[in-house]
Amino acid sequence: MSKKIYIIATGMNGCNTMTKQALDKLQECELFIGAKRIVALFSDLEKESLISYRYDEICEKIHKSACTKIGILVSGDCGFFSMAEKLVTMLEQYDVEIICGISSPVYFCSKLKMKWSDMAFISLHGRKANIIRHIARNKKTFFLLGGEIKAEHICKMMCDYGMGDLEVHIGENLAMDNERILSDTARNLQNIHTSVLCVMIAENPHHETYLKTNIPDREFIRDRIPMTKAEIRNICVSKFSIESDDICWDIGCGTGSVAVEMAMRCFNGTVCAVDKNERAFRLTEQNKYRFQCDNIEIFLGEATEIIPTLPMPDCVFIGGSSGKLKEIIRMVSEKNPFVRIVVTAVSLETLSQSITAFEKLGMNTEITQIAVTRTKKIGTHTMLNAENPIFLICRV
Repeated sequence: MSKKIYIIATGMNGCNTMTKQALDKLQECELFIGAKRIVALFSDLEKESLISYRYDEICEKIHKSACTKIGILVSGDCGFFSMAEKLVTMLEQYDVEIICGISSPVYFCSKLKMKWSDMAFISLHGRKANIIRHIARNKKTFFLLGGEIKAEHICKMMCDYGMGDLEVHIGENLAMDNERILSDTARNLQNIHTSVLCVMIAENPHHETYLKTNIPDREFIRDRIPMTKAEIRNICVSKFSIESDDICWDIGCGTGSVAVEMAMRCFNGTVCAVDKNERAFRLTEQNKYRFQCDNIEIFLGEATEIIPTLPMPDCVFIGGSSGKLKEIIRMVSEKNPFVRIVVTAVSLETLSQSITAFEKLGMNTEITQIAVTRTKKIGTHTMLNAENPIFLICRV
């Protein structure tokens, strides 16, 4: 027996925001399935229904049902952070048709008289994301809420990261009788209380219009902790070819300058910064906030003790090892045999240890020696001021 499955988008609030096509298809269905809130909107239909949002329960019901036309109701639009994508795959043995609807950003932006074609879209509905990093990168960032993180939490985070004066728009219970829309600065909205059904837009007219790289040393909070200088840092980070969702480690993070430049690139990923020095820990934390990188996680302690607790890395920078370089490289390779590694060495001994450690693990390396010379004014003359030469040992 052939079955026709319609995945029907219900918009914000059922009949009021559904397309005519969606309403017509729903009328044709003998059985419809959806979450309690959505099914309740159509309680007047004299049809069989199943209240469920679990994939296994939905598929089991469809497999066992004698109905030939079945509708699965999803909120908003099927293409916007919807369960439709997975359902299409799980129900591939049936004739499945998607009936589109009005998504929350489309409805919300119409209320705000705002265009949405220049907007980044982030779902926090049962998911995690790098909230501040996305706001820093985009002119407008739309957040689909509904999980543990609420609009007021984002506003508080924005204040913590120096974004309290940015304008935000909060839409609560959209298209319902108790709809509420608020527009103000993040600072003024950080103490409100919102419901589960909520969306938010953060506007940032000062968003990053280019990928920050080779950040001048003077822009970092430094104290007396050693820092990988701009030119060296730029080359080290470029060696990784970091992807947007990579997991990166910065071992011996110092001021966190490498961690920051990594974080700029893996805006959908995470940077784990590790240092045993408490002052370095605090400096990295300060620079994390200074450069609005909420995707940096900082760990205080010996690298060999911290590494077992870290997620599998794609890229690892080792700028300091406290004499445990061989062990660190071994532990890193055990976490991910295909990991990309860059080690910096200012002494011949560290260079030798690196080569030996990589060779013992059967890894090929590329070694580059870099000598940076800057200029400084002394009276009326411009003098050369040489930095210490650095060796870069990169796994290839």
